[in-house]
Amino acid sequence: MKIAFLSGANSIHTVRWVNALAERGYEVHLITQHQAIDSIHNSVILHTLPFKSLLGYYLNTFSLKRILKNISPQLLHVHRASGYATLARLSDFHPFILSVWGSDVYEFPYNSPIHYNTVRNNLLAADWVCSTSEVMAKQTKDICPELKNLSITPFGIDMEKFYSNAEYKNSNVITVGTIKTLAPKYGIDILIKAFAKVHKELGNNVPDIANKLRLLIVGGGKDQEKLELLVKQLEITEITKFTGRVSHIEVPKYMNHLDIYVAVSRFDSESFGVAVIEASACALPVIVSNVGGLPEVVQNEVTGIIVEQENIQSTADAIIRFIQDPILRKNMGTAGRHHILENYEWNENVTRMEKVYEQVLSS
Repeated sequence: MKIAFLSGANSIHTVRWVNALAERGYEVHLITQHQAIDSIHNSVILHTLPFKSLLGYYLNTFSLKRILKNISPQLLHVHRASGYATLARLSDFHPFILSVWGSDVYEFPYNSPIHYNTVRNNLLAADWVCSTSEVMAKQTKDICPELKNLSITPFGIDMEKFYSNAEYKNSNVITVGTIKTLAPKYGIDILIKAFAKVHKELGNNVPDIANKLRLLIVGGGKDQEKLELLVKQLEITEITKFTGRVSHIEVPKYMNHLDIYVAVSRFDSESFGVAVIEASACALPVIVSNVGGLPEVVQNEVTGIIVEQENIQSTADAIIRFIQDPILRKNMGTAGRHHILENYEWNENVTRMEKVYEQVLSS
């Protein structure tokens, strides 16, 4: 089968999809107006669109039509219901599958009536729509109740890459942390404030444990300088480390530096929580906020703890529970890996997407 992808090559999510399908023997073409920052499979054929700005989602229409005519794919798989889906709709190519991502259905449509109608029109133009989570599928249907063809296609984990690796563990410290883009949406400041509370409380009551605590924040983003200043103000600089952006290939290593994983995002546009299931695959206990798709990938009190949205104290309380109870950490981490193996194993998820392709082509 010949498949064309229309998506941002600068996203690891795009790269993982095209690489997985290329490895399964498909002829894969990636059409993009973004520059790749992760390694793309050598058999994937890359087509770079000429216009790079937001206007490119309109100005690249002629170029996209020409590329698709030359490729003549059996289907077009488009990612994001906003920009790239607009370009796909204008190209009038069919069949096309549209995968929604999060902010494209949670935030973008509510910027203005024009944005809302754009997303609606894009959803209606698609022959099939895919969502990584049930909660995002519901949000998509709220925007476009007329949708008939919508499938859940989780974005799973390569369990051979994500597993508990003692090589990176340090039994002399207890490391709390996260691996996320440093942006307000992801609540990194909530984690920092909660950790500072934990450190202070345990410092007063059990200083031996407090002295073992470390905070690791992996990822880059526009908020890094602001977050580093917050760490300084809370006087935890000496026990906090910011790594900056790391490549996806390094994520398992950094995940295994952690003992407790925290993802306390603020908004429902955190529609799935890939990093959370990566943490669970590494047998880490997780703490997540009750927003978007995060509760969907965590079994509360079994694989992790779900805390109230934007609640520093409940986040701190959950961290303390895990710090003081290593058996609880171990049991929830083990249960988490089992949960991911049963529900979010990457190869099974790719197979599920293949079945959508077959369904689209046979309809």
